[in-house]
Amino acid sequence: MSAFEYTALDTGGKKLKGVIEGDAPRQVRQQLRDQGLTPLTVDEVRQRIKSDEKKTFSRGISSTELAVFTRQLATLVGSGMPLEETLDAVGKQTENPRMQSTIVAVRSRIKEGHSLADALADFPVIFPELYRSTVAAGEQTGHLDVVLSRLADYTENRQMLIQSISQALIYPAVLTFTALAVVILLLGYVVPQVVQVFTDLGQTLPWLTRALIATSDVVRDYGWLMAIIIVAAVFAWRRALQNEAIKYRYHAWLLKLPLVARLVRGVNTARFARTFSILTASGVPVLEGLRISANVMGNLPMREAVLEASLRVREGSTVQKALEASDCFPPLVLHLIGSGESSGKLEDMLERAAQNQERDLENRISMLMKIFEPALILVMGVVVLVIVLAILLPIFDLNQLVK
Repeated sequence: MSAFEYTALDTGGKKLKGVIEGDAPRQVRQQLRDQGLTPLTVDEVRQRIKSDEKKTFSRGISSTELAVFTRQLATLVGSGMPLEETLDAVGKQTENPRMQSTIVAVRSRIKEGHSLADALADFPVIFPELYRSTVAAGEQTGHLDVVLSRLADYTENRQMLIQSISQALIYPAVLTFTALAVVILLLGYVVPQVVQVFTDLGQTLPWLTRALIATSDVVRDYGWLMAIIIVAAVFAWRRALQNEAIKYRYHAWLLKLPLVARLVRGVNTARFARTFSILTASGVPVLEGLRISANVMGNLPMREAVLEASLRVREGSTVQKALEASDCFPPLVLHLIGSGESSGKLEDMLERAAQNQERDLENRISMLMKIFEPALILVMGVVVLVIVLAILLPIFDLNQLVK
């Protein structure tokens, strides 16, 4: 039995949409006719979601929605409710149509006798490998409720980190956009009208005024071309990053930049430690945990370093020494991992390492934003001062001629 999304007309001609379970599209259409509905479209949820994932602007599942789903599932499973009834209850409370269809499809797979991890595997984009492996480990150990609670904490903490970083970047982004808009407005519209008075006099203008006029002419005459070039360059760069070799060299270059390198290492280390912690605590083998944790890292050289570390661990090395050989991770994180291995509390030390890196990342971003905001205001003030001086210098020259 599978889940199908349908679009149908009722007796009044009103279009209805919903999700229904059935063995085949023909059976679903017959069920809809028995209910007095005229079926228009009937699509299996799994196939529908796979086709939507290929679309460029398809709407996915946000981290917040996944966290809410996981928390509700963990609470109901922990109360002793059967998994099938739990999914039915959670699906009815979900407002996102796509998430609701997915839950119904997962419930249908479970009714067929599949495990929850196998049912989630039909939707790899919505439920990543970390999620599915952790659920599988919880089902094997018989502690699914505990594992789901950890997953809920993980998704919520990750969402909070993303939100805190996004909120810290909102004001600088708005300030930068406003500053660029003001400069473009001044150079493209205000300056040409003001300096036209001086050019009509036929006298030699100061070099600063001539430079301002030349810049204004470029912005006014070729601004649209510059905008097209910038957009094309961004598009070409995004396409170039689809090449693994180019992307690897770019990520390696980021790890060498003085200021950016610490931020990149912090983000990827925090993600690695948090993921490895929840996998280890859920009973996933260390080698499998390293492989999955490597896949959630965005920086390719750091991802490769973890994969190479997993090979050293397979050969008998400790996780600390294996990661230390890559020279990609902060010493504090390696020290905490080593301490966890020696004390038998690796998951706790990984959790502490993740918290340390996330806290350090937030502090660094906050410090950079505090430096960037006054620096941008200062640069904007200098630009406006230059424009004002370029306009006032010819006026001072005219006053001297009159005297």
